[in-house]
Amino acid sequence: MVESISQRLQREKADLERLGHLHEGTGAGRNWAITFMLAFVGGISFIIGTKYPRDPDSASTLPLNATQPPNHKTGKAELEAAWVDFADVVGQENVSTVPELIQQHAISDWSSHQSDPEHKPFCVVYPATTEEVSAIMKICHTRRIPVVGYSGGTSLEGHYTPTRGGICVDFSRMDKILALHKEDLDVVVQPGVGWETLNDQLADDNLFFPPDPGPGAMIGGMVGTGCSGTNAYRYGTMREWVLSLTVVLADGTIIKTRQRPRKSSAGYDLTKLFIGSEGTLGLVTEATLKLAVKPASSSVAVASFPSLRDAANCVARVVGDGIQVAAVEILDDDQMRFINQAGTTTRKWTEAATIMFKFTGTDSGVKEQIDIVKKIARGTGSLTFDFAKNQDEQKELWSARKEALWSMMALRRPGDHVWTGDVAVPMSRLTDIISETKKDFKASGLTNSIVGHVGDGNFHIILLYNNKERELAEDCVHRMVKRAVQMEGTVTGEHGVGLVKRDYLPHELGETTVDTMRKIKMALDPLCILNADKVIRIQKPAKGEVAEW
Repeated sequence: MVESISQRLQREKADLERLGHLHEGTGAGRNWAITFMLAFVGGISFIIGTKYPRDPDSASTLPLNATQPPNHKTGKAELEAAWVDFADVVGQENVSTVPELIQQHAISDWSSHQSDPEHKPFCVVYPATTEEVSAIMKICHTRRIPVVGYSGGTSLEGHYTPTRGGICVDFSRMDKILALHKEDLDVVVQPGVGWETLNDQLADDNLFFPPDPGPGAMIGGMVGTGCSGTNAYRYGTMREWVLSLTVVLADGTIIKTRQRPRKSSAGYDLTKLFIGSEGTLGLVTEATLKLAVKPASSSVAVASFPSLRDAANCVARVVGDGIQVAAVEILDDDQMRFINQAGTTTRKWTEAATIMFKFTGTDSGVKEQIDIVKKIARGTGSLTFDFAKNQDEQKELWSARKEALWSMMALRRPGDHVWTGDVAVPMSRLTDIISETKKDFKASGLTNSIVGHVGDGNFHIILLYNNKERELAEDCVHRMVKRAVQMEGTVTGEHGVGLVKRDYLPHELGETTVDTMRKIKMALDPLCILNADKVIRIQKPAKGEVAEW
């Protein structure tokens, strides 16, 4: 019996082993069958998808509430791996993580935007050619790393402050004048060329490039912000002086917007699209600029007035009578006092609302303009009227305008910040907005001044404030901007949008216009890696983040 039980157990064990092997074979076959079926279905779905693609997004605009937050990859491991790739492109010596350089490429003393200390680039990359910029963008596009372009670093509205980490592309090595076509009155330059350096070299050929923003500005940033300067009344803004651009797009694609002729009807005007885009649509690596012949003669005149309203009325008369002066600048009484206190010029100025005129043309034409403007100034209540009799006096009289910001910064208390903002309105409203703004700023108690290129309705405010006064300064600027929009003006005449003016655009232009801009942004930079968050928002703000209008 014991032997019978033992034999039965052995038979059952053998049967179980046989069934186990059979089950394993069946399971493996089933897995292969499932895998084959999935692959087959996937292949068929892919073929159907290529034959019958889904309908494209039919909306012409992209409202903010329809956006998705960008998916950037800014972890330490990803950025360190990218550093190696950048070094292969530009050389290890041209990729910097030095803390002082990182800070310099995140914020400046004259920026109106107060950045979060955490908002800084991981590294700064210094390319030397368009091809290197393209290679850098291909790396960042593949790795989803945010990029901010940087040239002179003189912008005021937070244009180059990174908001999402990533890297900074500094164009200081791309500082060459590539070609000068004297007979065609144009020049091809890289973005790291300064406008002052350019004009120094052009002077030998009796040529000049008219846009003249603040000292230190470079062509790349000037294109990005669509700047102008003191010569804008006579010569216009940056938009009128750029013929063509070479641009590297977000995925590394290189495009040239047009050829060199003075006019063209060939397709969309992509040149104008990139001017004023602040590096959000592409990185400019070359610019073909129009040039002007230096005028045969020039002079400067300075007139002081009892009030800003009187000074603004004089400007309105000069513009209304069609007097072709080269520039018209205004400085209020406070600004003239600050210039005297700072001692930044060689002259002692009348501490009253002041207008500075620049005249260019033939000798006789300049003399005639001075006589006409002098009569208009007297008719609008001028206290003084001085004009330059030689080049040295021209520089001396014009020096106050160029020293306005620096004289204010010289008067800062410990812990003070400077806020420089601008708006522009139709000329018929200039007197009103300057008077109302000055009255408002006086009531705030903040140290302030008004300066501006008032010949085209554009003026600037300069405020000094400390951390406790930041909200007060914000309120003053907010009211000035709102005032300009209500007068059918613009939130920025030449400084650009950046981060500071971004949330004012819908009030000036309308929501659907900004939605259209956002659609263009997503078409050219769908990953939102180029200067993210500047000009327009790319995702919905947090509750309470945007000030009440």
